[in-house]
Amino acid sequence: MEDVRISREGKAGRVTLTRPKALNSLNHEMCLVIDEAIWKWADDPSVALVVIDAEGDRAFCAGGDIAMIYEKGREGDYSYGRGFWRDEYRMNTRLSEYPKPVVSLMQGFIMGGGVGLGGHVSHRIVCESSQVAMPECGIGLIPDVGGTLLLAKAPGRVGEYIGLTGARMGAGDAIYSGFANLYVPQEKWPALIADLCETGDVDAIGRHALPAPASGLAVAHEALDRLFAGDTVEDIAAALGADDSDLATKAKKAIDAGSPLSLACTLKMIRDLRAGKGGIREALTQEYRFTHRSMDQGDFLEGIRAAIIDKDKQPRWRHPSIASVSTQEVETLLAPLGAEELSFKERWS
Repeated sequence: MEDVRISREGKAGRVTLTRPKALNSLNHEMCLVIDEAIWKWADDPSVALVVIDAEGDRAFCAGGDIAMIYEKGREGDYSYGRGFWRDEYRMNTRLSEYPKPVVSLMQGFIMGGGVGLGGHVSHRIVCESSQVAMPECGIGLIPDVGGTLLLAKAPGRVGEYIGLTGARMGAGDAIYSGFANLYVPQEKWPALIADLCETGDVDAIGRHALPAPASGLAVAHEALDRLFAGDTVEDIAAALGADDSDLATKAKKAIDAGSPLSLACTLKMIRDLRAGKGGIREALTQEYRFTHRSMDQGDFLEGIRAAIIDKDKQPRWRHPSIASVSTQEVETLLAPLGAEELSFKERWS
């Protein structure tokens, strides 16, 4: 497949995204191809580890390729988007639970689907150009691909801040927040990949890794804990509005621009997971309940229209404000789907 290259090199299985002009965005077929490859390698004793990387300097993967989802959804066909999310989430689960080491090398933009592809594996490498974000609330979605679990596990209220505002994280912030765990300058990547393929040993990373850069989120931790402690998004927005710091002003602006429905559901999902209600499968199951309904009951199609199609940046959300979103609406969007509930194909225990 021309959008992703699947190969074997020495003791490694290689997955390389090959559509840099599209910022290596994931489409449905790419997810299926990657999923099939990692299934086979899990049972292959000659494959010691998997390496995931991408061509180009601008992005590891800037998200899912949502143009077709939008086009089909506007026609009233929601099955295409639902099928894409279902298979993508299954791939995310297998990567998270993989029985062998998986190394992701993530440069440039790592957003949405890119986080799902590279952010749940055992060895998550970022570099000086990395910019990680979950900006989905701004397009009427929620931080999906297991993103709500990463946000729930972030220190203090950092997850609420990242998830509700879509703030970008450099390498230091990504490691501090738990979206990555290793820092290797990009110039060292070719030698690192060669080592991994030759040895099949992830200890090779230690010969190339450097200490994580400083994290602005670590410095702002105390302020974020205070500003994002509210029980509701409305409470958080009020706290931000009452604070005259640059951090609070920018965060309030981002929240004001997001979909009220998406924001309310995102906060509930993060808080539920942090309270101990499950791991990656539970996170993805809950996320799928929202994305499954996002086109006909949520703001996703309007968010994509405003941000990507017409680019007028003036979305007409279903709700004029956070205050107008009811608890019942949130519960409805996150309720079980019955026969349509996300299921997981088993290949290894």
